[in-house]
Amino acid sequence: MLIPCKYPLSLIRSAKGSPIQIELRSGEIYNGVLINCDNRMNLKLTQVVSTRKGQNEARKLSECCVRGNTIQFLKLPELVIEKTKQQAEKRNRYKKRFGENSQKRYGRGGGRGGRRGRGRGRGRGGRGGRGRGRGGRGRGRRGGRGGRGGRGGRGGGNSKN
Repeated sequence: MLIPCKYPLSLIRSAKGSPIQIELRSGEIYNGVLINCDNRMNLKLTQVVSTRKGQNEARKLSECCVRGNTIQFLKLPELVIEKTKQQAEKRNRYKKRFGENSQKRYGRGGGRGGRRGRGRGRGRGGRGGRGRGRGGRGRGRRGGRGGRGGRGGRGGGNSKN
């Protein structure tokens, strides 16, 4: 059965709080309730029953951590798989409605300054800053950082040498 999810980790994370079966490369099988999963697929389980493959004896553990790179198989409940499918369908409907690369919240005009802020001036250092103390050279009164009159800049001021 193909599951429409981007990463297997998202599927495992959606199984938090549900029973899960893990088979390790060594042949051990762990049955327990999934508490947590990190980015390296390290799993934390509670109410664990551990058995060796081909043996009848079982060990009960209150808690257990399984390292991600030792996992060979995972068995998840069907309910979790169905839940993940529904979430993927919901996401696809949203993408169709708004488009994957659309401006989402900002609408047609792009909003006030779009995603980068309010779009005032050119920032620091360039010509055409806004008033006093905004840009290195450019518009501004005499007392600001640079400014055209008297303090530096590109020359052409009222300085008499």
